[in-house]
Amino acid sequence: MAKVEPIHYGDRRVYPVAAFNRGLADYLGRLPTVWVEGEVTELRRADTWANVFLTLKDVETGACLDVTIARARFDALELGLTDGERVHVEGRPGLWEARGSLAFRARTIERFGAGEHAAALARLRAALEQEGLFAPDRKRPLPRFPRAVGLLTGTDAAARGDVVTAITTRYPPAWIVVCETRVQGRDAAVRIVEGLERLAAHAAVDVVVVARGGGSFEDLLPFSDERVVRAVAACPVPVVSAVGHEQDEPLCDLAADVRASTPTAAARLVVPDLDGLVAGLAQSRRRLADGTRHAAARDRARLERVGDRLRRAPRLLLERRRSALETTGGRLRALSPTATLARGYAIVRRGTAIVREAAAVEPGDAIAVELAAGGLDARVEEVRP
Repeated sequence: MAKVEPIHYGDRRVYPVAAFNRGLADYLGRLPTVWVEGEVTELRRADTWANVFLTLKDVETGACLDVTIARARFDALELGLTDGERVHVEGRPGLWEARGSLAFRARTIERFGAGEHAAALARLRAALEQEGLFAPDRKRPLPRFPRAVGLLTGTDAAARGDVVTAITTRYPPAWIVVCETRVQGRDAAVRIVEGLERLAAHAAVDVVVVARGGGSFEDLLPFSDERVVRAVAACPVPVVSAVGHEQDEPLCDLAADVRASTPTAAARLVVPDLDGLVAGLAQSRRRLADGTRHAAARDRARLERVGDRLRRAPRLLLERRRSALETTGGRLRALSPTATLARGYAIVRRGTAIVREAAAVEPGDAIAVELAAGGLDARVEEVRP
């Protein structure tokens, strides 16, 4: 590394900021590594970052120390750290020369034991989960068109503006009932429960959004308070939890019917998109018009076919009846005695009785003979057996 040289102004030696920072960084880099104990807060990691960032907090005094560690080294440790855990960190102080920011550059991290809050939360989470408060079958669907949206948020909180703006932009007719209360610090859990009960008791509120922006692990602790978690689970209307950032997971998130990564995302969940509704109605109107036209055309074609059949039906019926009559007439003619006579046969009667055998008459009897055309009377001269 190049030697840090001052600028001489007479007998005064002056170091430029960059030179001073470079020299200080070089000095800090020669210090031996040390172990530091503290409670993890504000752990931040992303796949696109070269480093993982966290803050170590002294559990007694609240003093804080910024810590960085190479992401590849952090991932290799496979610690699965969460905010609130107590750890030992080995490293040395370092300076980011561009900004003159001091941070503890860690070489390794070892879990020393769960922090007091993290351990308590882990026990509470296990107990409530065993009780069934986080069960998926308890989750209720959100109403598509709520009469009013209840919003529980901190006093003058940015989250309130985010939710209200997102709701009114997405669905201007929406009615929002806002309850501002204390969301961190002493008595925050009690205030949150009271606010939630007031919103749920409102006659028009069909869904409640619990919103709070990002904060430290300690700032979000009221939303993991058992009283708050039980109040969220017992709320008579569906609850959307939008507390902290996406990586945060207070216990109220698990008890809520829906978890939103941000307050703005919660707004998109509780009200429909008016532009989308208008576009959907227009599309439905077009489909209805097209369907009506298609149905009319289909019915018109069907009526034309029926009319054509009706017009042809009498002729077809007459033809069928004529054909049937001709067939029946042919059968009758074939069975008629007249047809038999036409073939050269005759009908012989003795009185009114038909003579079917020679023994039925005697010589000298008068008989009548019926022919195909006409008839004649005769007298029997001889009977042959």
